[in-house]
Amino acid sequence: MSAPEPPRVGELVVHRRYVDHGHAHYAGGLVDGAFGLALFGDVATEMCIRTDGDEGLFAGYADVRFHAPVRAGDVVEVRAELVRVGRRSRDLDLVLSIVARGAPTVDQPGASRLVEPPIVATTARGTVVVPGPAGTTSQH
Repeated sequence: MSAPEPPRVGELVVHRRYVDHGHAHYAGGLVDGAFGLALFGDVATEMCIRTDGDEGLFAGYADVRFHAPVRAGDVVEVRAELVRVGRRSRDLDLVLSIVARGAPTVDQPGASRLVEPPIVATTARGTVVVPGPAGTTSQH
């Protein structure tokens, strides 16, 4: 197995996921904001694996914003872009967008449509920490 490439600002990780009805917590099939934060954790984990060969740990979020509701039946796209590389810390810009939405009718209860342009539902800045060289303990 080869060593990962050094972390590069601009590196991008993208995941897509269908939001099943088991995630709906509120009337109208609304999904709670924690669902999106968990998906941010997933893309951040892949980013750490790609850039540092380790799953890393989430140190914190800054400026979390909920712009639009996520609903059961949506297909969401989650993006993490590496925007800062420290010795052990990495800052990520995180975006969750809705790319498809359920549009059921009486005749077609499973109908869905693509959302063009995608709806930005949640944004945040996240900081992750990865292991440093052997024998180091400082986070930055």
